[in-house]
Amino acid sequence: MKFTHLLASMACATVFAGAVQAAPHKEAIEGDHRTPAYAARDQYRHPAETLEFFQVKPDMTVVEIWPGGGWYSEILAPMLKENGTFYAAHFPADTEVGYFKSSRKSFEKMLAEEQDVYGAVKLTEFAPGGDSEIAPAGVADAVLTFRNVHNWMGGKNEQAAFKTFYKALKPGGVLGVVEHRAKPGTSRADMRNSGYVTQDYVIELAKNAGFVLEESSEVNANPKDTADHPKGVWTLPPSLRLGDEDKDKYLAIGESDRMTLRFRKPKA
Repeated sequence: MKFTHLLASMACATVFAGAVQAAPHKEAIEGDHRTPAYAARDQYRHPAETLEFFQVKPDMTVVEIWPGGGWYSEILAPMLKENGTFYAAHFPADTEVGYFKSSRKSFEKMLAEEQDVYGAVKLTEFAPGGDSEIAPAGVADAVLTFRNVHNWMGGKNEQAAFKTFYKALKPGGVLGVVEHRAKPGTSRADMRNSGYVTQDYVIELAKNAGFVLEESSEVNANPKDTADHPKGVWTLPPSLRLGDEDKDKYLAIGESDRMTLRFRKPKA
């Protein structure tokens, strides 16, 4: 009887520990601080499942690459605030690109005005192909990039980007990549213009930088997306570049079909 009670107690403790471990994801995702329009995209971006797949935990040092308006930062910052470290590697402070300037300015304003959520965020910068430091070398447990690889292809800096990620990670650290997925065999030029990148190409970039592909997930897949739209990936929500033209059609498709890949920096 005592042994049975012991097993039951151990089982309860295991369940409770699991619930505690999962709570930071849940609390951050469901927090009142989140922008309602961002939270509405959870149905397409599956943040809880994605972060679990990337094995992100609240006591880790995490770097988010080009957080933009802060969609994932709204989740990562409060999750990591107490026991972890969060580096937001945004657009360069001295950028001449108008969109980059306004985006970084808005992000800085968010950090300054909501200290209770973002007070511990370490704001760094990332310039693909440049010498910017996203975090001190070898300190990160995870580097995460969401829908960014296509942005680095115009200047042919995508390979350099992956080398920067490798440098920032600890041996054994995780690189998590979510990217719009092109059909196999799509040319580099078409990838650059459409915003969709082939999964094989992303894997090639990571492997060339020294990473090992550990696992892929279909958590952010969308079989409705044909990846051949007039304005590329920006035809779909949330961009809807065609305005009201065929709007209902593209809303019915939803956001893009996406690969979700977990790479590992070898320990040796």
